[in-house]
Amino acid sequence: MAARFLAAFLIVAGLTAPAAAHPHVWVTAKAQILFGPDGKIVGFRHVWTFDEMYSAFATQGLGKDGKPPTKEELAPLAKTNVESLAEFQYFTVAKTGPHYYEFGAPKDYELTADDKKIVTLSFTLPLKEAVSATKPFTFMVYDPTYFVDFELQKGEAVALKDAPPGCSVNTLRPDPLGQEDTKKLNESFFTGLPIGSDFGVKMATRSIVACP
Repeated sequence: MAARFLAAFLIVAGLTAPAAAHPHVWVTAKAQILFGPDGKIVGFRHVWTFDEMYSAFATQGLGKDGKPPTKEELAPLAKTNVESLAEFQYFTVAKTGPHYYEFGAPKDYELTADDKKIVTLSFTLPLKEAVSATKPFTFMVYDPTYFVDFELQKGEAVALKDAPPGCSVNTLRPDPLGQEDTKKLNESFFTGLPIGSDFGVKMATRSIVACP
């Protein structure tokens, strides 16, 4: 499925995705966890910066006189991106204990390119229902198949916005892979075969929100 996700990007960019069983996209991510006036979590603000290869695909033929494309030029691709993300649950997990929460349609989305034509997708992802964080609330961004490699940016990658006093977020990065998982990852890289439908969670960073 992730291959179709990438293919949708490339088609909008006017390209054909190369034939490969297990290509990869690398994303550097940061996020805000958004609170409403009642002190409950209402959604997330995602900011995803793509790798050089995908950025080159996305911006090819766009921009003038060597300059990066404008937001207006990238707007059709931004629309396709966020629409395609629904199939993959926006690569976002939000849960309290064993209970998982559903999302509404993304809004306030845009795709921008910096001076080096590296593209960044930003969008707000609302929860269908506001969630209290008086019990530990877990937030993760990852692709279960590890087709798309999400890595949180260094520093304060996950922040709270408009949170009540006393709320905190603790971000836990994954442990290094064991020998067996490292072997699977290497085999997938060299053979081009999918690594599995649940490998990505082993590479996922968990952010846990707690409020008094």
